[in-house]
Amino acid sequence: MSSRQCNDWLDSYLTFTANSEPPYTYRLWCGISVIAACLKRKCVLNWGTLTLYPNMYVVLVGPSGRCRKGTAMNQGMWFMREMGIKMAAESITREALIRELKEANKEMSVDVTTGELNMHASITIYSQELTVFLGYNNLALMSDLTDWYDCRNEWTYRTKNMGTDNIIGVWVNLIGATTPDLLQTTLPQDAIGGGLTSRIIFVYEQRKEKTVAAPFLSQDERILQIKLKDDLSQICAMSGDFTTTTSFIDEYVNWYTEYSEGNPPFKDYRFNGYFERRPTHLLKLCMICSASRNSKMELDKVDFDKALKIIERTERKMPYTFSGVGKSITADSMSRVMQIIEVNREIEFRELHRQTYQDIDKFTLEKLIESLISMEFVEVRFEGKVKIIKYIGKNTF
Repeated sequence: MSSRQCNDWLDSYLTFTANSEPPYTYRLWCGISVIAACLKRKCVLNWGTLTLYPNMYVVLVGPSGRCRKGTAMNQGMWFMREMGIKMAAESITREALIRELKEANKEMSVDVTTGELNMHASITIYSQELTVFLGYNNLALMSDLTDWYDCRNEWTYRTKNMGTDNIIGVWVNLIGATTPDLLQTTLPQDAIGGGLTSRIIFVYEQRKEKTVAAPFLSQDERILQIKLKDDLSQICAMSGDFTTTTSFIDEYVNWYTEYSEGNPPFKDYRFNGYFERRPTHLLKLCMICSASRNSKMELDKVDFDKALKIIERTERKMPYTFSGVGKSITADSMSRVMQIIEVNREIEFRELHRQTYQDIDKFTLEKLIESLISMEFVEVRFEGKVKIIKYIGKNTF
């Protein structure tokens, strides 16, 4: 196998997409999803009694129109199409999706280490409007996605009139996008925190990274695009078991031991399920980081360090995902006020009231600001009689 043209596919992908408006984390996780889509169920990590595959459920979350979620996903989509990745339709019924998964069951792969021929059903769900894909309170589809995440060796679907479908080697990868408001209406409140949501990496951003009026590819970027495509072909050819170095195991064991003592990255009961699955997310991401560097299929300390850095950076804003979801009757209003303040960084109280008066009266708005001061999210000062609210963002979660 020829050597890679890029030292690290993910790093080069971020360079390739740098002249665009989506935030760094959106571009990063779309690149991660592309690598995962190429690895399919052909690659595996046997971690003691656990068998892990490099599929991930990634959802970009942010206000509509401001974050360029679709732009980030389209950048990754180009590479997946070039690689011929099997993708599910964006708007599809549960039954049709199961049929597509069944059709994907025709794919075969050869384990390069053993020569064994394996059948698998590998498919990537790509949905720029995840709430359209999931539907409203579609508990059956959510349950299926929950089952598929762990990549069962065999998954059985029974119908009333058409008998039984057995799907061998299930492998589902997901990249989607939505807004906090739509996420609220799609997911039942009692489903938030466990089940499907615990298996999802929510990547939250509030605004685009920069303004790019002419996002045309330069000659250097076109050359890099070809290199990325060629290297991705090598990633698609990878097959077999990932191995681990001693330094990787030592690093992971030290981290896991400390993490198991009860040190979550942030405090939010809605992510309790995610906290339990965080080690699994990390190991899956380590496989992807390793594949991004080379085709040796060996997890090293550098892969652990990079994966943990990615996870920790993403988690800084992850709590905003469900910021408008809660039992408090003002949860949604609080979320909206926080978003307006963070975007503006500094805003007069009267201007904030103008933007929210249709849903929040002056008394309630004042109480919300008092809460935000207590949370050290904002500080307030007066310039004459003008009340100024300034975003400081300390200890929000």
